[in-house]
Amino acid sequence: MSVVEVARGSSPVILAFPHTGTDVPSDIRARLNDNGRLLADTDWHIHTLYAGLLDDATTVRATFHRYVIDANRDPSGTSLYPGQNTTGLIPETDFDGNAIWTAGAEPTVADVSARLERFHAPYHAALAAEIERVKAIHGLAVLYDCHSIRSQIPFLFEGTLPDFNIGTNSGISCALEFERVTAEIAGYAAGFTSIVNGRFKGGWTTRHYGAPVTGVHAIQMELAQSTHLATETVPFAYDEDKAGKLREHLKAILLRLEAVAYELKAMGN
Repeated sequence: MSVVEVARGSSPVILAFPHTGTDVPSDIRARLNDNGRLLADTDWHIHTLYAGLLDDATTVRATFHRYVIDANRDPSGTSLYPGQNTTGLIPETDFDGNAIWTAGAEPTVADVSARLERFHAPYHAALAAEIERVKAIHGLAVLYDCHSIRSQIPFLFEGTLPDFNIGTNSGISCALEFERVTAEIAGYAAGFTSIVNGRFKGGWTTRHYGAPVTGVHAIQMELAQSTHLATETVPFAYDEDKAGKLREHLKAILLRLEAVAYELKAMGN
C-alpha cells in the first residue's frame, strides 16, 4: 500500500489532503471495534470536491485513515488545542468521544513509534518535498490544507459549525493578504456562513509549514460536511447539487490565492 499519492503541478498552490484516506492495514483493522470500523471521522469526498478546481495545482494525499495515525497531528503528541476536547496522534476515540478500539487492543507506545515511521513521516516527507519544489519555481509556495467535519459535534464544539472555517494559526501561518481574500470570498458566498480562526485555527500541518518569512504560506479550510454531503452519517453520500454550489466558491478562493501568489512573486516577496 502506497501511503501517499502525489500529483505534481506548476502552480504556486499546493492542495494537501491528510484525512481523505480510508486504507487501514488488516492487522490494525482487526483491533478496531465495530464503531471504529465505520471510519466515521473521514474527510469524506474532499479530494473529489476539489478535483479540477485549479489547473496545475500540486496535490498531496494521504491514503491511510486517521485512525491508523493522524497526519495532521504533531508527531510529538502535543495537543493542538490544550484544554479542549480533541483527538490525538493515534485517536483513542471518535469525534463523539466513543471508543474506537477493542478493549485490550488499544494502540501502544510501540504502535505510535512504528506508525510514525511507516505512515506519518512518509506523508510529510512527500509534502515537504513538494513545498520545496514549488518554492524553487516561484520563490514562494501556498499550502492549502483541505479538511471537513460534521457540522454538529457536541464533544468538540457547541452549536452548529460555520460552513467555511478558515484557519491561519491566528494570522501567523500566511501573509495577511491570503487570509483576507479567502475570508472575503467565503464571506460573500450567498447561503453560506464563515469564520476565521474560530474553533479550528489550523492543525499541525498549517502550524508546522506556515512561515511567511521563509516564503511558505499555509492556510487550512475546514468545511462543514453539511455543505457537500447528502447526510453526515452512514453512508456519507456525496451530494452533487450541494457540492456544485460549493465548488464555485472554492474555485474562486483557489484562483484568488494563486493570483495573490503571482502578485507577490512579481513584487519579489
